[in-house]
Amino acid sequence: MSRRSPFLDRRAVFSSAAAAVLLAATGVGASGIPARGGRLRMALSGGARSDSWVQGNGLFMQVARQGLIYDTLTEVAADGTLRAELALGWQASPDARTWDFDLRCGVHFHDGTGFSAADAVASLRDLIGGEVSAPRSDRLRISLAEPDPGLPLLLAGPDFVIRPAHAPAAGIGTGLYRLRRFRPGQQLLATRVASHFRDGSAGWFDEVELTSIPSEAVRGQALGEYLVDAVDIREAGALAGVPDVHLMPDSRHPAQAVSNAVAQPAQVGRLHPLDNLRAAERWWFA
Repeated sequence: MSRRSPFLDRRAVFSSAAAAVLLAATGVGASGIPARGGRLRMALSGGARSDSWVQGNGLFMQVARQGLIYDTLTEVAADGTLRAELALGWQASPDARTWDFDLRCGVHFHDGTGFSAADAVASLRDLIGGEVSAPRSDRLRISLAEPDPGLPLLLAGPDFVIRPAHAPAAGIGTGLYRLRRFRPGQQLLATRVASHFRDGSAGWFDEVELTSIPSEAVRGQALGEYLVDAVDIREAGALAGVPDVHLMPDSRHPAQAVSNAVAQPAQVGRLHPLDNLRAAERWWFA
């Protein structure tokens, strides 16, 4: 585990307009501000040797896809609000059947290829009940077979990550972390990209390592022995009495356990485990 423990003059920090903007963007309260550095290590369930970038929907691959490698058009923030991600904004027809999404310009996949509406079309056309098209390179149109006022929220889910049309199965995305090593059902290592449109508001770790451990007892033991920093867990007994470990959301209904060396935003998303699968984007080392 790699940690950073800066000593800060809180009064000086909070008198800074730049710091105020940072805190608002990350959802951090007066308990701390994000610090860059270190390798986050997570032991997760749900991995399988058959996993690939287009197959496998266990927690291991959900975190790998949405929390590391790929972006989605929209994002459910830790405070539960819906925000734009690869989309800048959207408009719907009065009957909620036709949706236009304005897309970010200047975004690149990890292989250097520019992102465009054609990539969004290729990623979503088989997942949407209707027609998906690209009127312009920076605009996506979705014409639904049935009205759906909740479409932007739906598109924030882990099934709707955006892949490059030229290499959908290669583990190449536009996310905050670039794939370095992938052993299906065993391990994944990703490194922070040099530049991203979310710089300054997300992506605080230098590296993220995911390890697939099917046994909950073994995952808990790995956390208790400081071999990893976070695990998914359903029974608090496996970590009873272990110091420096925080059970979330609480000891009666745990969904994950996290080392106290890991700092988190003031609010943590609970739609999915591990901060809506985005722990690697939102957390940092204290």
